[in-house]
Amino acid sequence: MGEITPFQSCISCGATYKIDEIVYTCRKCGDLLEIKYDYNFLRDKITHSDWRSQPLSVWRYRDFLPIRDPSKVVSLNEGGTKLYHCSRLGAALGIKNLYVKNEGDNPTGSFKDRGMTVGVSKALELNAKMVACASTGNTSASLAAYAARAGLSCIILIPLGGVAYGKLAQAIIYGAKVMQVRGNFDHALKMVVEISEKHREIYLLNSINPFRLEGQKTIAYEICDQLNGLVPDRVVVPVGNAGNISAIWKGFLEFFKVGLINKLPKMTGIQAAGASPVASAIKEGRDYIVPVEKPETVASAIRIGSPISWKKALGAIRDSGGTAEIVEDDEILEAQKMLAKYEGIFVEPASASSIAGLKKLVDYGLIDKNEVVVCVATGHGLKDPDAVVKSCGKPHEVDARLEAIENFLGLLSVR
Repeated sequence: MGEITPFQSCISCGATYKIDEIVYTCRKCGDLLEIKYDYNFLRDKITHSDWRSQPLSVWRYRDFLPIRDPSKVVSLNEGGTKLYHCSRLGAALGIKNLYVKNEGDNPTGSFKDRGMTVGVSKALELNAKMVACASTGNTSASLAAYAARAGLSCIILIPLGGVAYGKLAQAIIYGAKVMQVRGNFDHALKMVVEISEKHREIYLLNSINPFRLEGQKTIAYEICDQLNGLVPDRVVVPVGNAGNISAIWKGFLEFFKVGLINKLPKMTGIQAAGASPVASAIKEGRDYIVPVEKPETVASAIRIGSPISWKKALGAIRDSGGTAEIVEDDEILEAQKMLAKYEGIFVEPASASSIAGLKKLVDYGLIDKNEVVVCVATGHGLKDPDAVVKSCGKPHEVDARLEAIENFLGLLSVR
């Protein structure tokens, strides 16, 4: 049996495009695309593959990825992130089996690396010389790193004043051409889409690009393998531009279609109160979003008012029987502290939104305490250290005397 090539398909009208055709949205109806496979062929293929003997990583699942030329793969050993069983935090929240998938373990400190290893590899397959993205921070850091690894020029547009310095520093040090747009993320994305469509030598790698989401779906594959084939009852994911929750759902669906798992989890999306168009649509029973004109939240990675993948996210949540929740900034910061203090895991505020949302849903009685729950923590805490200093305060100053330290600690001095 010969190789059956994956293809690109419109999520609305079903129009198809070749796998090596540079097209970001459907030319017939303007909607987003997704990568599709022949799952009967893929089921047969993986039975003869040595994929289970490979180390846990994105490229362990190369049979499920749309890169045909192995010599074009650009990798920084991404994936294989730790899945922690968080018994202390679970007890505090009232969940017996709580896990946290820590995507901060990735090379540039966020889940974006999974998408960029596939997206930049595809750029090389397509003979691109330049890649570009708009970003609230993590996407820029990741794309800049993988572009440097591949020897490609990199253009990044970020919103003015809206990117944490930890992420901005990464993009700059990797050598990208970084421009601050006078506007928010949605303005930056509009500009980068326009320049990529006008100048075809520039390959766009925001999540509008379906190849990027193919890398991100490997989060689902790893969760299944790390739980030895057990599928969690629920997966809780922060939602910003809304590509990740739909990518993870696609990963579970594909494992299900080829017979590697026998059930599917409920996808649960969490958004910040100042940027919650997807969660609001779910809670209000709408099949469309109302964009937030001026999104605002301490969780800068999900500070997006008009998410490009909203339709995919609504589909993932509803098709899985899941739900969505909205959390306030103070709930996010409290959840960030809880995860650190109970489990020793330091994540950025956007990541902590999944914990904050879980807590709220448990308190409302919408999640059963016996469910097996996986919260996806999307980025490392050092991505945004300023948020921690502002919420936790600076270290206390004391004199360099034993008595002063004892007094501060409330210890009795024994003479």
